[in-house]
Amino acid sequence: MLEYKFDTQLLIAGDNLSEDEIFDWITANIEGDCLLAVGDEELIKIHFHTNTPWRVLEYAASLGEIYDIVVENMERQASGLKG
Repeated sequence: MLEYKFDTQLLIAGDNLSEDEIFDWITANIEGDCLLAVGDEELIKIHFHTNTPWRVLEYAASLGEIYDIVVENMERQASGLKG
């Protein structure tokens, strides 16, 4: 059994986005691991393993438009099922 079940990935489009601020906020407020927040002031890619992907989506949506959203259940994948 995995500690964090959901692989959460998405893009955030907006203005004056900060990789560091987004990384720090997610780290401080949402439990998980394997966080990546990369991009520039207009587009950030998020990758995060968590049990509460909806919190990541809610936060990201407060920053700009979110799209290319993927939430995969890694426990199902480990069992040979679709995530």
